[in-house]
Amino acid sequence: MTDTPDDIDERDIEAARKLFAGSCDFIAGAMTPAQLPPCGLVEIAFAGRSNVGKSSLINALTGRKALARTSSTPGRTQQVNFFDLGGRLVLVDLPGFGYARASKGKVGAWTRLVMLYLKGRACLRRVLLLIDCRRGIGEGDREVMKDLDQAAVSYQIVLTKCDMLDGPALAALREDILAELTKHPAAHPEVLATSAKADSGVAHLRVAIAALGGPPAAD
Repeated sequence: MTDTPDDIDERDIEAARKLFAGSCDFIAGAMTPAQLPPCGLVEIAFAGRSNVGKSSLINALTGRKALARTSSTPGRTQQVNFFDLGGRLVLVDLPGFGYARASKGKVGAWTRLVMLYLKGRACLRRVLLLIDCRRGIGEGDREVMKDLDQAAVSYQIVLTKCDMLDGPALAALREDILAELTKHPAAHPEVLATSAKADSGVAHLRVAIAALGGPPAAD
């Protein structure tokens, strides 16, 4: 798997690299709907099952080791975290859905908060739905996709941990997912493949995210 497709301009890659290498400041954390900050900049949300590698990918994108908290224990992100990326856009780290080492009451509260955010956030430009390439799309993912389709919220599938699959297996998985996405009206028609560990696909994802944000600030 190459890091970026041949049709991406090197200037776009470098501009996106500079954006993600710049300031990325924590601005808010919400555990209840009342704690969600007011809308401002365009927001790009990262969603996925617990232990999908979400925090590792966010850290790889920004070149920081601990911007998003990583852990071997699934479900450690317990609030919706907002990060201002260079005054251009906001990255939103959502609690993972599915297994979490917490009470059912807490998990239910996180799930309700996440779905309220996803379906009712006016400044949310796109949801990046992360899928572990070793597992493919699961029923929990399909439930989220169905909700986003119904709410007309744009989302894009991003495969994680792709260093764990060989080329033919990864290509077959992408083709299967692309075929499934034709049934989902809110799904973006491109599937991105990434590996935080191998730094593969990260530059391409940076370009895709940067293109959704506001214009660069004047020098």
